[in-house]
Amino acid sequence: MFGKKPEANKSRAWKKLEKHYKKMRDVEMRDLFRKDPQRAERYTINLDSMMLDYSKNRITDRTMAYLLMLAKESKLAEKVEAMFKGDKINSTENRAVLHVALRNRENSPIYVDGKNVMPEINAVLAKMRKFSEDVRLGKFVGQTGKKLTNIVNIGIGGSDLGPKMATEALRKYWGKDIKCYFISNIDGTACSEVLNKVNPEETLFIVCSKTFTTIETLTNAKTCRKWLVDALGEHAVAKHFVAVSTNAKEVEKFGINTENMFEFWDFVGGRYSVWSAIGLSIAIAVGMDNFEKMLDGAHEMDMHFKYTEFSKNIPVILGLLGVWYNDFFHFNNTAVVPYDQYLQYVPAYLQQLVMESNGKFVSNDDTFIKYQTSPVIFGGAGTDVQHSFFQMIHQGTSIVPVDFIVPAISHNEIGEHHEILLANVLAQGEALMKGKTVKEAYDEMRRAGKPKEEAKRLKKYKSFPGNRPSNTIIFKKVDPYTLGMLIAMYEHKTFVEGVIWNIDSFDQMGVELGKQMALSILPELQNNASGISHDASTANLIATIRRLRN
Repeated sequence: MFGKKPEANKSRAWKKLEKHYKKMRDVEMRDLFRKDPQRAERYTINLDSMMLDYSKNRITDRTMAYLLMLAKESKLAEKVEAMFKGDKINSTENRAVLHVALRNRENSPIYVDGKNVMPEINAVLAKMRKFSEDVRLGKFVGQTGKKLTNIVNIGIGGSDLGPKMATEALRKYWGKDIKCYFISNIDGTACSEVLNKVNPEETLFIVCSKTFTTIETLTNAKTCRKWLVDALGEHAVAKHFVAVSTNAKEVEKFGINTENMFEFWDFVGGRYSVWSAIGLSIAIAVGMDNFEKMLDGAHEMDMHFKYTEFSKNIPVILGLLGVWYNDFFHFNNTAVVPYDQYLQYVPAYLQQLVMESNGKFVSNDDTFIKYQTSPVIFGGAGTDVQHSFFQMIHQGTSIVPVDFIVPAISHNEIGEHHEILLANVLAQGEALMKGKTVKEAYDEMRRAGKPKEEAKRLKKYKSFPGNRPSNTIIFKKVDPYTLGMLIAMYEHKTFVEGVIWNIDSFDQMGVELGKQMALSILPELQNNASGISHDASTANLIATIRRLRN
């Protein structure tokens, strides 16, 4: 399957890193901290609203010098500039990549095919403001004149994960009478569970589909439409449905007033679309002022990424560390652990962002890739995950770098809860780095009064290898501005990694094949077709399902 060796493996910096890795693979972070009292200070980057401590990594100044050399040889600076200029860096689809334009708060011109896209973006933001305020103030009401307080977002992928993640993260900012729901899965349970909770007279559906043809989204939307029409009649559709789409013909055919259709553009990929009209549910839930504060925070990170030298650039540093572990240490998993309940959907959001962007096996040179690209991303909210996968993180045979995300202040300061939470996240980072030697485990048990033989028997079980890397990202509080910074930071980190791996981070052709094949299998399950050629396993599974359903 694999072709000739791709460019990244030929670069001077890559070869230096391969040699350097052999010297670093057995280096203990304990020793690095002991030898360098200023290590934490030197490997910390402070912005006004966010701090990154990356000192608990298997790196030295030489490591960072080689990684920065790799960025230079990969022409990262030129590619960052090309993205912000509106060049068509999505090469397989011949498209610009301009999620940064959606939060261009300076409103400086950005051109695609010679046209400044900012007037259109500003017009959609203004339309979002008016509509969201009309819903929140009860000016745009349902068929029976009742205020629309149940907001149901119907989408999939980025049209679901982004709004769902952001509305949950900003739950403390919701309007007092607003409730948000999300339907994405084609499983009928997803529709049923939401529809069982809402009153049709008070429910607004937002259908998010650029083409208005996505099978999961349109199937769910049609089910919700029938539920509404059965309750309130055909005329209710225009009062209870709006669309985020570009297909006015299909939107109108569905029964939605095209005045309530919100546009977004080909230069915005689904997983980068939370900043666009796809964020309409966020704007209604938290208010347009707070939605725009989220854009402000993302813009600050954009400017930091665009103008800050790479040695002090948070997304660049995080991206280079990702390459260092993924391709040289072969640590091919990354855990993201926010120590804040409101950020519980951030890991799932980042799974799509990272793995759909960089899960590629063909380079921009049209060659099959021989090195590792995207890591597997997983995670969950601390401290819950300390009692699930942290056993493997600490003592497993696979080493997993961790990003810890933590606000210094909670929205819910109850007793000692947040201090205990903070103590846990700081302890986890230190424990992963330091570990506990067999001798330390033995001595600790003896000091605690354990008999000598028992301590001897258990000392290996109670030891921890340590030397396991982590980053800690700290900010004051989860608010719209900080959330915008955080998500933009990971977007740019993902872009940096894609540049180093020489891949197109902005297409997603890997989602197509299974969906195409599903369209051929569907008629067979519905007894409308037969004789289509399948492998023996799939044919047997189709027959089994048909038998069980009958």
